[in-house]
Amino acid sequence: MVELSGIVILGILAQWVAWKLKIPAILPLILIGLLVGPFAAEYLSSDGTKWIQPIYNGEKGLFPGESLFYFVSLAISIILFEGGLTLRVKEIKNIGPVITKLITIGSTVTFFGGAVAAHYIFYLSWEMSFLFSALIVVTGPTVITPILRHIPLKQDVSAVLRWEGILIDPIGALVAVLVFEFISLDVGGAFTKTAFIEFGKIVLFGSTFGFAFAHGLNFVMNKRLIPHYLLNVFALASVLGVFVLADVFAHESGLLAVVVMGMVLGNSNSPYLKELLYFKESLSILLVSILFILLAANINMEDLRLVLNWNMVALFAIVVFILRPIGVFWSTYNSSLKFNEKVFISWVGPRGIVAAGIASLFGLKLAKNGVQDAEFITPLVFMIVLGTVILNATTARYIAKLLGVFLKKANGILIVGASKSSRLIGNYLQKNGRRVVLLDNNQINISKAKELGLEGIVSNVYEASLEDNIELNDIGYIIALTGNSDINQFAINRFGKEFGQNGVFRLITSDELSDPNYVPKEHIFMQTDDFISLTETTRKHPAIHEIDIQDKEHLESLIELSGKDDDIIPMFLKDESDVLHIISDVNRKDEKFTEGWKLVYLGKPYDVEKIQKEKTSTKENEKAPNEKS
Repeated sequence: MVELSGIVILGILAQWVAWKLKIPAILPLILIGLLVGPFAAEYLSSDGTKWIQPIYNGEKGLFPGESLFYFVSLAISIILFEGGLTLRVKEIKNIGPVITKLITIGSTVTFFGGAVAAHYIFYLSWEMSFLFSALIVVTGPTVITPILRHIPLKQDVSAVLRWEGILIDPIGALVAVLVFEFISLDVGGAFTKTAFIEFGKIVLFGSTFGFAFAHGLNFVMNKRLIPHYLLNVFALASVLGVFVLADVFAHESGLLAVVVMGMVLGNSNSPYLKELLYFKESLSILLVSILFILLAANINMEDLRLVLNWNMVALFAIVVFILRPIGVFWSTYNSSLKFNEKVFISWVGPRGIVAAGIASLFGLKLAKNGVQDAEFITPLVFMIVLGTVILNATTARYIAKLLGVFLKKANGILIVGASKSSRLIGNYLQKNGRRVVLLDNNQINISKAKELGLEGIVSNVYEASLEDNIELNDIGYIIALTGNSDINQFAINRFGKEFGQNGVFRLITSDELSDPNYVPKEHIFMQTDDFISLTETTRKHPAIHEIDIQDKEHLESLIELSGKDDDIIPMFLKDESDVLHIISDVNRKDEKFTEGWKLVYLGKPYDVEKIQKEKTSTKENEKAPNEKS
C-alpha cells in the first residue's frame, strides 16, 4: 500500500515540478523512477533492494507474475487511443508540404538511419535495430509544448514543431506496433510464410476491430443511448474491451486496434469528441505519472551498464546531430523556411512519452520471450529520451536567440469574441499585415471567421488550455470585444501577462459610458462606443474606411463629427509607414501627426464636402470679427 500510494504521490509531484520549472513532465518522472529503483538498490539501500520494486522474485510485489505486463499494456492502450483522437485527416491535408514531408521523409530517414546506426554501433540484430529506430521516430506534443511554450518564435517555426509532434505521435506509434508485431511472430529469426500470414492477421483484425468499434461507439453516443454521466467511463470500457477482444482473435493486435479506433473516432466530428478528449487527457496524465515511475524503477543497473558507454554517446550523436538535420533539411528543401529556421527545427526534436512507454512494454515482452538483444531496447530508448529532453529543455531558448528565430517583439493580435464586428475588424487588421487570432466559444462565429481567412479558436477565456498553445507565442496584443463586460475584463486580466505584453484593450462598459469623468486606460475606440453601438454600426454599415488627416485640428473635427453621428466609429490611426495605432481619448493627445496619417473608422463614409464647408464656414466666422475690429 505504501509503495502504490507513493508512486501516485511522486507522480503528481513530478508533474507539478515539471509545470513549475517549465520542462516536460517525462524528465522528472523518469529521474524519480531511476532514483527509487536501480540507483536506490545500488547506492542507497543497505540490503540492495529497490525502494519501489514493481516485480519481486516469485509471486510477490505490486505486480506479481505477469500482471505488470498487463497493466503496462492496458495503460499504453489508453495513451495510444488518446493520441489517435488528436489526429485529424483534414489537418494533414491543410498543414502544408513541410510538415507532411517531415512526418514521412523525416521519419523514414530516422527509421532506416537509426536502425543502421544501432546495428553497427551496438551490434544488435536487424530486428531489434529496426524496433529501436521505429520507437525513436516519435517526438510528441507532451515534450515539445513545455519546451517551446515560453520561447516566442516565428509562427511558421512553432507551427511546424507543434504539428510534427501531434501528427507523428500516433503515426510513429503505429509503425512501432507493426514492427514489434512482425518481430514477435517468430522468435527463431526465420520469417516463414506462416509468419507473414500471422502478421497479416494482426493487421487485419487490429484495423478491422478498431474501425468497426469506433463507428459503433460514435453511433451509440450520437443516438444518446448512453446517459451523459456514463459517457466517459463507457468509452474507457470500450477501449479496454477492443484491446482485449482484438488480442484474443489475433495475438498482439490490441495496440493496433486502439490506435485505429482513436484515429477513426477523432475524425468522426462527434459532438462529444472534445469532452471525451478532456477525460482521456486527464486519465492519461495519471497513467503516465504512474507508468513512468514504475518502468524506470523496473530497470536494473545491469541494463543501464549495457548502454552507459561511448557507444551510447556515438548513437545519440548520430540520431540528434546527423539524422535529425538530414531529415529536416530534406523535408524543407525548396520551402519558404530560412536556413536559420531549418537549423533550429533540426535542433529541437525531443523524444517523448509514447516512445519510452512502448519501448518498456516491448522490451519486457520480447525479453520474456527470449528474443535476442531485447534487453537493449528499454535502456537505449530511455537514454535517447532523457538525452534529447535535457538537451532541448536547457538550450532551446539560447539557440533560438543565437539563430535569430527568437521574436524581439510580438505583434500578433488576439481578439476575444468573434462577432460580426470582431470579424470585420480582424479582417482589416490582417489585410494590414498583422496576424490576428479570434477566440470564441461559439462554433458558428469561428466558422464564419475561418471563411474570411482568419484564424479562430473555439474556446472560452476560462479554459486553461489556451495558455498551452505554442502557436500563440507571437501574440502581443489583446482586444476584448465581447458583449459581456465581465468576460472582457477577465480576459485582459488573465492573459495580459502572457499575450498582452505590448497592450491590452477592451470595450468600454455601460457603467463607464454613463460617467464622462472616468476614462479607463485600457478601453479601445472612443469613450462613447460600447458593444451596442459597435454592433449597431456594423449592422447598418459593415465597412471600414480610411480618410486622410491634414493636421491635428482636422482630426479633432472628424472625431467631433463622429460624436454627432451614431453611424461612425473612429478606431485606429495609420501613420505614414502604415503602422496602426490604437485611438482613444487617452492616447490620441500624445500623437504627433505628419503628412500621410489617416483615420481608420467603421460605419458610413464621412461627407467630405460637408466637412469642408463646415471648416470654411468656421474660418470665415473667425475672420469676420477681426475684420470689423
